[in-house]
Amino acid sequence: MPSEGIQGQNPNASANIKGTPRGAMTTPATTPALTTVPPPYRAPHDPARIPEIVTALKKVSPLHGLEEAEYEWLAIHGTELFAESGAVVFREGDPATKMTILLMGEIYVRREHGGPAALFIGRSGLITGLLPFSRMKAYGGLGYTSAATWGLEFDRSLFPEMLEAIPSLTGRVVGILLDRVREITRMEQQSEKLNALGKLAGNLAHELNNPASAAQRSAAGILDELRVYGHERFNLGQLCLNAEKTEKVQVWEDQVRAEAMRLGKPPETEQTLREEHIVGWLHSHDIQESWHIAPELAEFGVMPAQLESLTEYLDAGAIAVVLSQFTSSLRMERIAEAMIDSTARIFDLIRAIKDYSYMDQMPIQEVDIPQGLENTLAMLASRLRHVEVVRDYEPNLPSVSAYGRELNQVWTALIENALDAVQDRGEIKLLVRTAGDMLLVEFWDNGPGIPPELQARIFEPFFTTKAPGSGLGLGLDVVSRIVRMHRGYVTVQSKPGSTCFQVRLPLQQVQAY
Repeated sequence: MPSEGIQGQNPNASANIKGTPRGAMTTPATTPALTTVPPPYRAPHDPARIPEIVTALKKVSPLHGLEEAEYEWLAIHGTELFAESGAVVFREGDPATKMTILLMGEIYVRREHGGPAALFIGRSGLITGLLPFSRMKAYGGLGYTSAATWGLEFDRSLFPEMLEAIPSLTGRVVGILLDRVREITRMEQQSEKLNALGKLAGNLAHELNNPASAAQRSAAGILDELRVYGHERFNLGQLCLNAEKTEKVQVWEDQVRAEAMRLGKPPETEQTLREEHIVGWLHSHDIQESWHIAPELAEFGVMPAQLESLTEYLDAGAIAVVLSQFTSSLRMERIAEAMIDSTARIFDLIRAIKDYSYMDQMPIQEVDIPQGLENTLAMLASRLRHVEVVRDYEPNLPSVSAYGRELNQVWTALIENALDAVQDRGEIKLLVRTAGDMLLVEFWDNGPGIPPELQARIFEPFFTTKAPGSGLGLGLDVVSRIVRMHRGYVTVQSKPGSTCFQVRLPLQQVQAY
């Protein structure tokens, strides 16, 4: 398009569209300095420009094949839009009242509170904005030009006349609307999946951090304790005990361990009292350094009476060495047990991740529903610390032939929905049982409930009661779609203090997929 056409229409434009606008050109990944760019200029109708506009309209693919008179109608009734790179065309929440045919340039649309990803990119040759038959009320994001832009705008008041003058435009507009719905839905669903993946990664990082830290601390502690143990074994060797006394010491240790195993670990209150008695016994027998002997013996369950038998064949110095070596051995055993427990927790989480994601398995599986729920709870364990989880699983439940990954998305969304309702503090209940030829899965929570006027809308895509930026409103829509894919259905019953989502899946999935 000739540069004089724009400069002649907009006296404030010191840079032409064909050349480089004022300021540096911005890349799509970087939001320009919008406040420094002049606003778009809308030129009044100029009959002399009709041929040039018609030529540009013929390059718009959705308009291919129109009659010459129809192109002219659009050129005559449209309002030209000119904007430099970085100009704000509309803002999020502004009323949508115009259809725009982009003849040159690009318009990027970004949610001002929805993260950095572009919601929509309108390039030259596209028809965007409010379209006939669209229920669009307001713009869903900030729209700005990423290049020098030229377009043609039509106010909604012209739509009836436009469709009458160009009958074929009805079908073209409907096709554009369908493409738009598919694309926006795909982008929003992808964003919802990324959001869920971020939550899952955060939960896993939190859950793996605790056992990994415990294993690291235990590994460091056992190295120190091995040095102590080696030193105490050396001291024990210096005692030069004869075979009889050595055997008696070994028998004493075996008896103490057997009694501790029989009685189990004493409660903390009893440990404290027992530690005081052991410290008193050690002091009465002139045994020093009771501070690192008494706690271990008390925790293990040793009674002062059991120590008394050592005095029959050992003096105070020998008793101190024997007990110090014995408690060092107990500390190493406890550290090793902590390492086993923490690494077992890590392996359990890894197993749960593999089961949850159905890694290296076929898409359709014979799914154990209670196990799937347990795997999901393992993924969300960091949110369950102050939540009472009640499980009511009917025994000997049959498996369901299903897409395991997708079903786990359902369980995750519904459990997270319950946790949001109780604000991670309260009670949720999971119930699984057969109901005729269906498998019934219920998710209960004792949260505030869903208002009756909203219960009919909660499965609508993009509908959410959360604050802006906290959710896209696709979680329950995804649940509904996946359940329908399995020839099942999902319902909700709610009142204050009691909300239940019910998922029913057919047990016989013949030809379901």
